[in-house]
Amino acid sequence: MNKIKALGSIGLLTGAALALAACGNKNNANNQDASKEKFPQTVPNKPKKNGGTLKYAILANTPFKGIFEDTLSTDSIDDTVGQFGHESLVTSNGSYEITNKGAATFKLDNKAKTITFKLKKGVKWSDGKPVTAKDMEYPYEIIANSKSGSQRYSSLLENIVGFKEFHEGKAKTIKGLEMPNGENGNTLVIHFKEMYPGMNMIGSGYFWKSATPYHYLKDVPMNKLISSDKVRQKPLFFGPYKIDKIVRGQSVTWSPNKYYYKGQPHIKKITETVISSNSAAQALKSHKFDIIDVVNSQWQQVKNTKGYNFIANTPLSYNYLGFKVGKWDKKAGKNVMNKNAKMNNKALRQAIAYGMNVDQVNKRYTQGLTFRIPTLVPKAFGEFFDKDIKGYTYNIKKGNELLDKAGYKKKGTYRVQPNGKPLTIHLAAMTGSSTQEPIIQNYIQQWKKMGLNVKLTGGRLIEGNSFYDKVQNDDPGIDMFMAGWSLAGDPSQNNLYGERAPFNFSRFVTKENNKLLAEMDGKKALNTEYRKNALWKWQKYMFDEAYVVPVSNAYKITAVNSKLTGYSVSNDSDLGWNDVAFTK
Repeated sequence: MNKIKALGSIGLLTGAALALAACGNKNNANNQDASKEKFPQTVPNKPKKNGGTLKYAILANTPFKGIFEDTLSTDSIDDTVGQFGHESLVTSNGSYEITNKGAATFKLDNKAKTITFKLKKGVKWSDGKPVTAKDMEYPYEIIANSKSGSQRYSSLLENIVGFKEFHEGKAKTIKGLEMPNGENGNTLVIHFKEMYPGMNMIGSGYFWKSATPYHYLKDVPMNKLISSDKVRQKPLFFGPYKIDKIVRGQSVTWSPNKYYYKGQPHIKKITETVISSNSAAQALKSHKFDIIDVVNSQWQQVKNTKGYNFIANTPLSYNYLGFKVGKWDKKAGKNVMNKNAKMNNKALRQAIAYGMNVDQVNKRYTQGLTFRIPTLVPKAFGEFFDKDIKGYTYNIKKGNELLDKAGYKKKGTYRVQPNGKPLTIHLAAMTGSSTQEPIIQNYIQQWKKMGLNVKLTGGRLIEGNSFYDKVQNDDPGIDMFMAGWSLAGDPSQNNLYGERAPFNFSRFVTKENNKLLAEMDGKKALNTEYRKNALWKWQKYMFDEAYVVPVSNAYKITAVNSKLTGYSVSNDSDLGWNDVAFTK
């Protein structure tokens, strides 16, 4: 349930998550437009009973990593796997604003430049130990410690007093994290240098919104944390369920956390199992699972299956095409652009974007359940989305004109670089469902029409975990890549595209981008109109520069056993996994 994971953190979309948005089964490529169907966001409310085993499908074309520590986890599949135990300290409403209905209360004080988290009574880890102030403080130590391997460090967190000094080894503690009634108390006060817009949003990157069991992990060295059994095999949670058994990368079995602060959840046992997107339709039709996501291209095959309620939303996520124009400098902790990079030519990037027939692909493979998006700020962010930007629509003629003008001359079938050297562009893309390969090959053929020689990195699609490993480590065999984001509930772009953001996989850094990012999150942006205009300016800039080109988003349809109640995919639902039950 998307309400459960209100972590406000960014996730990488891997194979099957991308498949939900962009790929599928060629056999049902008809022209019925499914986007006109109306889907509810919540299953019908019915009387509940206790007990039963819930079978949950994890759609993934690759084994899950199984990193059950939020500060270290980066992909959306692990978030999905851990959702029954993970719970944020705070919840949010339909506008992504933080509410006080979670495990802790949240108080923002602009005058004192503080945010205070206060744990509610009875919040305990699944081993019975209370969640403490130190558990709320410890995630910051993990994120700021370069040995931990956390990808969560950002310039936004440097706004916490003493955070940067701790990160650089100049201080032994983070001065701005105060525990007024001690480490074993219930309160954490965060002191900031400045207060900024979006600090009341669940997705803001200025502070962390989950806890880490310090008593359990304190003896694990930082450089061993990510591989530790305490993180991967026997993690602790303060949410409604705890892990009983893990078959690494394949399945997880859960039972109720008897210490859960909201009382005993209804379901006795939950089993999660990984299945590939190609098997999803058959698994659904044979009622193998109680909850399973629908691969959009398989909708026509499964839509009439009895015994399920089909609910849907448009998730805060998107797929994109990124161009490698630099490298991550680990020592300096920032992105460094290479002005001589092959893809560091705006005309080349724009031409490639015009060469993608995204609308045709979506119509053919998903009957309108997947749709092209024009900018990097999703429509779900309301007024912050710039509706005047139309994005890169398919236009081979315009692409050719751009390439001609920029000096990419044709020599035979393919074009050469302006310096006369051959031009081969290596594209990294992930494995997915049965039509991922034909869709990618289709784009390669479109680019060939413009005289661009595009080849797959390594000659084939790359398994999801390996793909992100290559992209994150700036593999020299990648010139451009197709990936996806699961977003946080705040329109700030600093965590994804900032100079000091590890997630800025394109590695582009410009003075203008730094300026625009600073404007959208600066003090003046406390005025909503100012922030809106700053975000609009950034969207226009990114559309023009095309370092990252937005491709598509999709309706996410979930099939839920009609004997289940209390399940919702609505943004403003207060339902959690403790509310889900079989009906009487």
